[in-house]
Amino acid sequence: MAFTRATGKHRRPSRMQRGTVRAAGVAALATTGVIGTLAAPALAAEQPEAEQTGLLPVITLGDSVADQIDAQADAQKLAAEKALAEQRAEAAAKKRAEERAEAAREAEERAAREAERKRLNTFVSPIAGSYVSTGYRTGGAVWSSGSHTGVDFHAASGTVVQAVGMGTVVEAGWGGAYGNQVVVRMHDGTYTQYGHLSSIAVAVGQSVVPGQQLGLSGATGNVTGAHLHFEARTGEEYGSDIDPISYLRSHGVNI
Repeated sequence: MAFTRATGKHRRPSRMQRGTVRAAGVAALATTGVIGTLAAPALAAEQPEAEQTGLLPVITLGDSVADQIDAQADAQKLAAEKALAEQRAEAAAKKRAEERAEAAREAEERAAREAERKRLNTFVSPIAGSYVSTGYRTGGAVWSSGSHTGVDFHAASGTVVQAVGMGTVVEAGWGGAYGNQVVVRMHDGTYTQYGHLSSIAVAVGQSVVPGQQLGLSGATGNVTGAHLHFEARTGEEYGSDIDPISYLRSHGVNI
């Protein structure tokens, strides 16, 4: 009577078939050192035997040793996958940190540029903490035009005189009745004049910023005492004067 051999999908592979497949795994794992980590007693206990397949002898391993090899291979694969995932996560975190640092640096640079822009557009008094001793358009024979074309700021000789705003020096030297003077073309196209200086600290063509020292106050030129003569003009030449106090106040200076 003939018996048909079961071939269903639930049929357990023969020992020889499992051994052959795992033997291939043994060969692969031996090159990576996996076999070397197996307990020698376990292998000895299994007493692997050679099977003849008609090609090369194949070692048939016992189920427990084969299972150990499978488990160890799976563990190494999981460890490798975990290490790769950690490397990727670390690289992503590093990239995010670099992006945040770059964004913070750019924001800081923008804030610094804005602060510098505001500083350069700020106006100040030509003499810090001083006051006007002679007003604009005050009449008198002491002025050739018949009236005062600027204002006088109270200042003892040697007081620091500063640029009221950002601009370029167009005159720096003797100015006749004005004595030692500095004239600055402002960034908005107007001009400011600083007269009767005892010394000058800038040169023609030099750029100046608000609060920068132009020289020291004095009593040079046509004066009766030390002070600073300050003018605001629409042009560089004499006679284009405008109210210097209104000019400074329009630029935010509290006079």
